[in-house]
Amino acid sequence: MFNKIICGAESISTVVGKCVAWFTLLMMLLTCYIVVARYGFGVGSIALQESVLYLHAMVFMLGAAYTFKDDEHVRVDVFYREFSARKKAWVNIVGGLIFLLPFSGYTAYMSYDYVAASWRVMETSQEPGGLPFIYLLKTLIPLMMAMLIIQGIADILKNLGVVLQTNTSKEAL
Repeated sequence: MFNKIICGAESISTVVGKCVAWFTLLMMLLTCYIVVARYGFGVGSIALQESVLYLHAMVFMLGAAYTFKDDEHVRVDVFYREFSARKKAWVNIVGGLIFLLPFSGYTAYMSYDYVAASWRVMETSQEPGGLPFIYLLKTLIPLMMAMLIIQGIADILKNLGVVLQTNTSKEAL
């Protein structure tokens, strides 16, 4: 059962992460277009500039769970790299239970009113000609936290499997 939960969570993170990775290419192409249009032809567009900002937010916020899944996130690695697989698993379990899940849950909870208020008024850009989707941008906050919670639970279960496997291996000896 744990394997189904882990595979399901990781497949969500992978699909979203790989889709969002394409946004970096789009962001780069759009930035090049904006620069050429502005400095080459004297044509500017607030909406296009805000589109780059939206894409940037999506890459980082929706790609966080994928990065975490592949263990590519920032980690203070002073002692961790020297630990055995079992010790690393315990660090990951404790870190997930004490830091990741509570922080993500709290942030999701605290962002609810902020996001709901934006949706109530269908918040738009303050800039003339800007994008009318600020409420969607703000929705990335609880969405990111939900994805981190799902991936965090999968990571805890995966590491629990490592701990239980090493315990079972020791008992067999």
